Amino acid sequence: MAVNPVFNRIDKEAAQGGYAGFGSQPSSYPPPQGRPTLPAQTGYPGPSETLTAEQLQDMYAQAPAGPAQTGRLTLDDVVMKSLMLFVIVIAVTGATWFLVGDQPGLTMPLWLLGMFGSLALSFVIGFSKKVNVPLIMVHAVLQGLFLGAISPTFDAMYPGVVTTAVVATMATFAGMFIAWKSGFIKVTSKSRRIFGMMAMGYLVFLLVNVGASFLGFGDGWGVYGGPLGILISLFGVGMASYSLAVDFDSIDRAVRGGAPEKYSWLLGHGLIASLVWLYIEFLRLFSILQRD
Repeated sequence: MAVNPVFNRIDKEAAQGGYAGFGSQPSSYPPPQGRPTLPAQTGYPGPSETLTAEQLQDMYAQAPAGPAQTGRLTLDDVVMKSLMLFVIVIAVTGATWFLVGDQPGLTMPLWLLGMFGSLALSFVIGFSKKVNVPLIMVHAVLQGLFLGAISPTFDAMYPGVVTTAVVATMATFAGMFIAWKSGFIKVTSKSRRIFGMMAMGYLVFLLVNVGASFLGFGDGWGVYGGPLGILISLFGVGMASYSLAVDFDSIDRAVRGGAPEKYSWLLGHGLIASLVWLYIEFLRLFSILQRD
């Protein structure tokens, strides 16, 4: 959750001067002598037919083709795919919450499956050369399993912490969008590189801390159980928050750069992953604050 190879790949493709299928359209062959003709797949008369003056006038009167007609990415595409994945995460979270409530023995297996499964799959999706929609949906299911197992556990130990974390996540999402859109928070190539290195280091730290917590270090909290727990949690919240700004900027660049519509799945997947990361960081922070 701490790194997002999806946006790294999109940024690299944008920097290379366009996306697959766009930015270097091949020129068409000149029409035969006489009246101009158009290919049949455009919806106009085929190569064996000719255009009348009336048909030409109708063609010229039509509005230019928009992103939807050219198969390019639009903001609406990203919003719709993000909402679809968000619904999957929420639905699975709710179902898992009720399941572990009736069968507490399933909490830890589902917790581990969701956490490590979604982490591993995020790298598979991010570094894959093709947009694999089924894998993206499976990733959303795994995230739902993770959230549905961890949330009731924390809420039972620290009543009200889940609600507080949800509200804080939504408020931070809105605040980061406004700050990025207004230019108060800027995303540059340098800041992306620094953020990427810090996020990778933080991911390694989280994995080590998971191992330490299972060994009983810090009363099951790992490093977070020590005096620096709150500071580390605040750092995690800051990292996840800036990740949203990077996501917003990457989506904007992809739309303006004419990325293929299929990238809306990748962009939606990355955005939801960042939201889940932010929620987990808030959940941990507020739990530590209640414990202390």
